[in-house]
Formats: sequence, structure tokens, C-alpha cells
Amino acid sequence: MEHVGRIICISNQKGGVGKTTTAINLAASLASAERRTLLVDMDPQGNAGSGLGLKRDVLHGTVYEALLNGRPAEELLHATELRYLQVIPATPDLTGAEVELVNQEGREFRLREALRPLKAAYDYIIIDCPPSLGLLTLNALIAADSVLIPLQCEYYALEGLSQLTHTIDLVKQGLNPELKMEGILLTMFDSRANIAHQVVEEVRGYFKEQVFEVLVPRNVRLSECPSFGKPIILYDIKSKGCESYLALGREIMRRETPPAAPKRRVA
Repeated sequence: MEHVGRIICISNQKGGVGKTTTAINLAASLASAERRTLLVDMDPQGNAGSGLGLKRDVLHGTVYEALLNGRPAEELLHATELRYLQVIPATPDLTGAEVELVNQEGREFRLREALRPLKAAYDYIIIDCPPSLGLLTLNALIAADSVLIPLQCEYYALEGLSQLTHTIDLVKQGLNPELKMEGILLTMFDSRANIAHQVVEEVRGYFKEQVFEVLVPRNVRLSECPSFGKPIILYDIKSKGCESYLALGREIMRRETPPAAPKRRVA
């Protein structure tokens, strides 16, 4: 059987929920377990690449070129400090992509077509989406097998979530019927705050098994590591933030489908 990797899209139209932090550190956790992993940055801010140490002035290609110019994605791969992790970065040039793609045929499927040749080369492809529900996020949802939604443990946690789930349902109905919910990840958990515990209880009560077991805490080391261009596993492996993302990686890997046993030949 030909190996086909899983594509997980990380999306939430709200900013500041730990979306890019999750994309970087989940990808790094999977790579540390020797799973071949690719991180694709669909956010024009380009923080997924810079958070892994890439410098914008030395990039030899970005996701913009795959979407707009049809450049093969395998030409856009950038190595990281982790042996099993590569990145297709983004730059602010991607901001104009939504406008430039509007009148182009098949604009919603550009990312899916770009990643199709790479699926067999990776165990996981992680897509970091922008904080919006525009054409870039739509491309990611259509390319993905599943959606992971980071949700902060704060008062307005559920604000906008219904709009995102409605968009996911629309994509499933017409453009990507196989799209599944990977899960809801509760982030920025502060055990000292009553509201954080209330949000956890409310979200788990409503979404039940769709919520990951792990809680990502508010963690100083986790907020520091992007400025050093390192995932938390290379910055402070003993931190609570690192422990939580390693646990998230293990939860996701437990869902791996074992390869089918070879059929026995009948004499």
C-alpha cells in the first residue's frame, strides 16, 4: 500500500489563541518522534517560518509561489534544526494572494493541488492558517484531512467558534466531503483563574470527545522561544509548555491507522 500522510489544518479566525504556537510546536513534537513532518505557513505574517529560525532575506521560495505561479512545492522546502521537520514559509507577499486569486479558475484548490505530490513523502503535513475565514483559510480547509482548533481558556473563548464550525460544515458539504474534526485544543490555561476552569468545563461538556485531553498552559518559556527562532522542544524541553505539546503529539499519533496486514497467498 502506498503511504499517504495526514494533512492537519490549524484554524481559528480569532487572533491570539495560540494558533501559530500550536502549529510550530505540534510539528516539532511529531518530528521529534521521527515522523516525517512538513509545516506549511498560510499566514502572511510568516511567523511559522521565523519561529523555526528561517530568515526572510535568505528564503529560496514561499507558499505564494505555489499558489500564484504554480511552482512545485518540492522546490519550496526549507530545512530546520530538526531532522524530520521541513517548512514551506510565507511572507507578507501572501497578503495580496486573496485579491490576486479572485478571478483565477480553481482558486480554492490551489493549495490542495500543490501539496498532492508531497503527501506520500510525509507522515504529517501541518498547515498554519491566518486569523480569518478568507480564501487562504478556505484553501487550507480544502487541502486538509482534518481541522485542529486552538481555543483559549478565557472569557470570550467560544466567540466566533460557531462561525468557524459553520464554515467547516459548508466546506464538507461542497468542497471537501472527507474533512474531519481533529479536535479542539484548549490553550493558555491558567490553573489559578476560576474562569479558565469554567471554560474547560463548558467546552468539554459541549464538545465532549472532540476536545483533546491535554491542556496547554500559560507558559513564559513558550512565549519566549519564537524570539529565538526555536520550537519549545529545542528551547526548554523541561518546561510545562514543552510537556503539553509533546503530549498533544502523542494524542495525535495514537490516532494513526496501522498499515494493513499483507494478504496471505492461497495455494
